[in-house]
Amino acid sequence: MSTKSEDNKRIVRRIRDEVEEQGDLGAVDEIFAEDVVVHTPMGEFSGREAIKEMYEGDRKAFSDSTETIHDFVAEGNTVAIRMTERGTHDGEFMGMEPTGKEYEIQTTAFLHLEDGKVAEWWIQPDTLGFLQQLGVNPENLSEAMPAEDD
Repeated sequence: MSTKSEDNKRIVRRIRDEVEEQGDLGAVDEIFAEDVVVHTPMGEFSGREAIKEMYEGDRKAFSDSTETIHDFVAEGNTVAIRMTERGTHDGEFMGMEPTGKEYEIQTTAFLHLEDGKVAEWWIQPDTLGFLQQLGVNPENLSEAMPAEDD
């Protein structure tokens, strides 16, 4: 008999196995709540369609990206992951032309599940390390980003 924590880990593992590795965006509808909220260092977004757009954009910008999970812990309705992300910037990303540079960063994520679906997701990548490895000055990037009042 499986526990709720084990069931939640299986659901979250589907993100990596089916969506990220296999590119199955249809699985997003099965894994995520319709009104899921995603928190990232670059801002928040919500909904399954926004998640699909995120994965499509990432796949175009980093066609060879991979993740290695080091820790995968669940308690109740929360799953925590610590992983290493690697890839090559070979497509446009957030208005940045491809640099052809490789990156390797550490990322943590916490996912809250409700009724067997991911309802909220906090992603904390090493954004500064990522930008530095791509040769991007974070100050230049912030100048290119639209202000929230726009």
